[in-house]
Amino acid sequence: MGPGTEPVVLVVDVGTSGVRAATVDRAARLGPIHHLPLRTSSPAPGFVELDAADLAAAALAVARAAAEQAGPVAAVGITNQRATTVVWDRATGEPVGPALGWQDVRTAPLCLALQAQGIRLAPNESATKLGLLLDLVDPDRARDLCFGTIDTWVAWTLTDRAAHVTDPSNAGVTGLVTPDVGGWADPVLDALGIPPGVLPRLVDSSGVVAEATALPGSPPVAGLAGDQQASLLGQGATEPGLAKLTLGTGGMLDVCVGGRRPGPERLGPHGTFPVVAWRVGGVTTWGLEAVMLTAGQAVAWLRDDLGLVPDAAATEELAAGCPDTGDAWFVPALAGLGTPAWDLGARGTLVGLRPETEPAQVVRAVLEGVAHRSADLLEAAEADAGLAVDHLRLDGGMAANRVVVQAVADATQRPVEVAPVTEATTLGAAFLAGMAVGLWSGFEEVAATWAPARVVTPGPVPDRERWREACERARAWVPELSAIHF
Repeated sequence: MGPGTEPVVLVVDVGTSGVRAATVDRAARLGPIHHLPLRTSSPAPGFVELDAADLAAAALAVARAAAEQAGPVAAVGITNQRATTVVWDRATGEPVGPALGWQDVRTAPLCLALQAQGIRLAPNESATKLGLLLDLVDPDRARDLCFGTIDTWVAWTLTDRAAHVTDPSNAGVTGLVTPDVGGWADPVLDALGIPPGVLPRLVDSSGVVAEATALPGSPPVAGLAGDQQASLLGQGATEPGLAKLTLGTGGMLDVCVGGRRPGPERLGPHGTFPVVAWRVGGVTTWGLEAVMLTAGQAVAWLRDDLGLVPDAAATEELAAGCPDTGDAWFVPALAGLGTPAWDLGARGTLVGLRPETEPAQVVRAVLEGVAHRSADLLEAAEADAGLAVDHLRLDGGMAANRVVVQAVADATQRPVEVAPVTEATTLGAAFLAGMAVGLWSGFEEVAATWAPARVVTPGPVPDRERWREACERARAWVPELSAIHF
């Protein structure tokens, strides 16, 4: 297929396990997806590292491949895993160490020490990762270095070092900004010894930043967004009370709350936290985010560790073959519980087994456990936002599993609208970049492109009290970790 004649937006989408690029046309249709895997390493427990140079090369390769197959490219959008931290030399453009992945928690002791100074940071945020990297490679703070999250690093790469920028949706989860995400937080910078010159420039999520001179035709980089916020926009959730759920390795539920910053500075009473959904024309749209630490990872456990299924897709047929779990309950807390409890010492729990319990019922219990956790997230988000969500939009790899989708509809008692693409992040980044160059007129036109692949209505109400009892069994299994709160 040769290049077309209608203008398209090119999106580079960097996930946890791979980087991909695709084009999106004005009708919100995706072109061919070009993908390369990303390798992470774990040299010690709690350590997660990436090779930033390899990531940049992969991003450039897939972007060039997509650009050459499409055309003309009107703008470039970037969306990415959030809080992964890269430090590089400004003059050479070379990383000065490994990128520290968002899952890396090696700075947990530093976060706890900072609490004594009244500074609350989490190890998954960028702030302490950046402080650690600077301590290792520039203890005197004498070098001319740059810091960035993955959006910053990819923009720097595509613009041949012309743009050192980030947007509020990414900056807001670094731990380095003021509560209104209007600028960098001096107390945090001072506590960690971070020179302001290391930091990128804050720009709107939609707006021309610089030309992507590394790509054919040098289209402008014009859209930046963290992956969850891009997914929210990609599913047309632009008005208060609209929400999406992404079920991948973990699960993220985001609800649009509008122009007013929600809740307390960090964590709401029901375990959600405020995020900048996007900032366009200097106007901020806020969201609330609820987190499930284990979703698809539980399916991988069934496949790789228990050997109950040959692949993830097989869980649908196996679970569909039994009408219920036989009162078996699975709490997907393999890495702890997120919203609403935030119990890092919780662990995955399977209760209610009987001599007659079948493998298919265990598989179904795992899928239904993810659905019940989804309902937990929705309830928490509604409570903290003070908004009612009357239907839920769904994307991510598990959205392809019909048993999961029906179980989410049942547990939430809301219609579930399944996204027409597995990952809506690409669409969201495309909309931001396309609005900046006039391909779409604004949020109203973007929202009108939403057309779910299917809508699943709720069935009978499951026993949520029984579910809560199972969750209590999972709590505080590692008391030392349960006692830690960031």
